[in-house]
Amino acid sequence: MKHLLGTEDLSRSDALRILDTADEFSAVANRQVPKLPTLRGVTMANLFFEDSTRTRLSFEAAAKRLSADVMTFGASGSSVSKGESLKDTAQTLSAMGADIIVLRHFSSGAAHRLAHSGWVDAHIVNAGDGMHEHPTQALLDAATMRQVAHKEPRGEDLSGLSVVIVGDIAHSRVARSNVFLFETLGAKVTVVGPPEFLPPGVEAWPVSVTSDFDEALGSKPDAVMMLRVQHERRSEAVAWSAREYIRDYSLTSKRAQLLPIDCVVMHPGPMNRGVEIASEVADSPRSVILDQVRNGVSVRMAVLFEVWGDGS
Repeated sequence: MKHLLGTEDLSRSDALRILDTADEFSAVANRQVPKLPTLRGVTMANLFFEDSTRTRLSFEAAAKRLSADVMTFGASGSSVSKGESLKDTAQTLSAMGADIIVLRHFSSGAAHRLAHSGWVDAHIVNAGDGMHEHPTQALLDAATMRQVAHKEPRGEDLSGLSVVIVGDIAHSRVARSNVFLFETLGAKVTVVGPPEFLPPGVEAWPVSVTSDFDEALGSKPDAVMMLRVQHERRSEAVAWSAREYIRDYSLTSKRAQLLPIDCVVMHPGPMNRGVEIASEVADSPRSVILDQVRNGVSVRMAVLFEVWGDGS
């Protein structure tokens, strides 16, 4: 696998191999010196055209734990502000010796374009492209689900698990990547949101769709994933009421009390506390949000290892 561009076309065997490798890499964090020589001599470049905290730092930590060299590019204060294109920026990093480019970009399809354009020979990892996909987030979410799922017997995939994804589905690349990966791994997925926050054609996705959050919670899910409202991607022409959204779609303490005792709460971050999720729920024992962050490092170690392969 030279590139990781999305989960829609990721096979079950490839996904499970990455998750199993991530399980093995997770032990590295507990070493006195949390490093392996696996990618010594390899240079990874973070090429981020959008702001990021968790994803960027997670990839940096993952690369350093594998002994790779790291270059980090941020569009703010760079030549992008002078009009430099994705092509020229990527070729500049490639000329500086980048073997793996981790790309976050505001345009859907940017990672595919970079991987297949012939502009660079580097291995490309999609760290989020517009409203399209965010495959490593889906993989770390799946890794977390495998750890915390209480179904017995526990399988290697997510078969038998029920996941409810709630919020701004239309603008969420996380939702898209999770839907496709979870379905590939055998989970049953329900997406929930107000009609104006559901994307056109969602009925064709391998999911159940509803605008009734309380009804979805009544199905006794194994996990509930809350998403933030992405104001930066919303058209001002789409009217919405924050008060009504909180009333109908916030995971409040009252709603959380109705969940099965072993149902976990997830969030890809950043959180808008008091909007899509109450602070007391985000900080409760059923929350695995910090587990997601921890798993992000080992999963991204596995992804870097996978795409680098033998360096070909």
